[in-house]
Amino acid sequence: MVRAWSRRATSRAKALVTAVSLVALVAGSLSLFSGAAGAAPTTGVTAKSITIGATVPLTGVAAPGYDEIAPAMNAVFAWVNAHGGVYGRKINYDYVDDAYNPSQTTIQTRKLVLQDNIFADVGPLGTPTQLAVQGFLNSEKVPQLFVESGCDCWNNPKAPYTFGWQPPYTVDGKILGAYIKTHFAGKKVGYLYQDDEFGQDFVKGLDMEIPKSSVVSRQTYDVATLAGPLTSQMSALQAAGAQVVAMATVPAATALALLPAYEIGYHPQFVLDAVGADPPTVGPLLSSFTSKGGGSASQASAAVGLLDGIITNAYLPAENDTSNAWIQVDRKLLQNYAPTVWQKYGLDGNTEYGLALAFTFVQALEKAGKNLTRQSLLNAISKDGKSFDTPGLVPLTYGPNSHFGFQGDSVVQISSSASPIVTPNGSFPGVVQLAGPYVTNVGKGPVKAYTAKSSQPPAKLVKTA
Repeated sequence: MVRAWSRRATSRAKALVTAVSLVALVAGSLSLFSGAAGAAPTTGVTAKSITIGATVPLTGVAAPGYDEIAPAMNAVFAWVNAHGGVYGRKINYDYVDDAYNPSQTTIQTRKLVLQDNIFADVGPLGTPTQLAVQGFLNSEKVPQLFVESGCDCWNNPKAPYTFGWQPPYTVDGKILGAYIKTHFAGKKVGYLYQDDEFGQDFVKGLDMEIPKSSVVSRQTYDVATLAGPLTSQMSALQAAGAQVVAMATVPAATALALLPAYEIGYHPQFVLDAVGADPPTVGPLLSSFTSKGGGSASQASAAVGLLDGIITNAYLPAENDTSNAWIQVDRKLLQNYAPTVWQKYGLDGNTEYGLALAFTFVQALEKAGKNLTRQSLLNAISKDGKSFDTPGLVPLTYGPNSHFGFQGDSVVQISSSASPIVTPNGSFPGVVQLAGPYVTNVGKGPVKAYTAKSSQPPAKLVKTA
């Protein structure tokens, strides 16, 4: 039985409707810049700006080279801002120093999220550092985007707000392992790697390709206590008779391994993950460590020659390939929109990395649409990310079930006979391609040749950079 409303009840209902309507009107006026009327404002987003942030090592053991990446990213954001922003919103990038120390990463990330109210954490660097805050960022529903690390852990269903960008270290290991297996068959192989997910994932990939019987020694180092030459590790590899040494090292550790190897007369074929193999980054470290150890200027200069012949991987075009359209655009972006970075570092592997990552993020913002939210950004990457234009030698692999970026590499060799890489810090050996590019996955899938052409920079970027 339906009871008729009394006149008093009807009046109260009308008053309630009026009050609710007024609240809705006010709420709608406060959310004009966040999407549909009545929706909650998106943190870090206004009608005219998008505020993002990241923690990066501006000091500490990982700073050499890696301190260049965030300033290079700002060249892309400055270019975007100079041309009207993304849907009228200019990008503000707040990057802070964590010294590659997980405890500092935790403190600084919480500040970025809870005090600075960033929209997304974009381009944060490091495996141990970002693992320390992955849970926090996901619980706060803050995108942890394009982490500067190849840890397999960025593709984690329990962390839907986290996305990688560079190839997973397991992929690097598989591709370089397949090359070692084919081109150094019968040779004794040794490993030197950082004792965390970075090194462990790389070794996981190596072990998928290199026969277990070929591996004669496995040496590690702790990045938190890295303070001097890795003499004991190199001596152990030499004593085991390793003729090929595969390494997963940050740039400082690369230099601290190559120098004692040279001093004890140990000259294996070094095969390095790209993380620690950029000549303009490692070269000055070799010279610096030699000089600090009492070496002469000639010894410091000769130390750079230790890079000659090293085999490594590459998923971006070589900095010395001036015929490449992306390299041409990169140079213009740095010169025009980050002149201080250009004058201090030039175009090396780290500044190139930062430019490419930042342009990937800008495309994600464009695909997310005018009514920008954190969820629309994640949806755009999952839906359209694999079609983003990048200088990558292989395409991105984002999708509903993949938070990995690139999953492939070329095999290249650092060579003094190649066109040099010239930066404000000197002239360094360039690279020549040995094989590839190849693609594979982090599992047991095969390493396959990739034959399609890489993308070209968009006309608007070429014209206005």
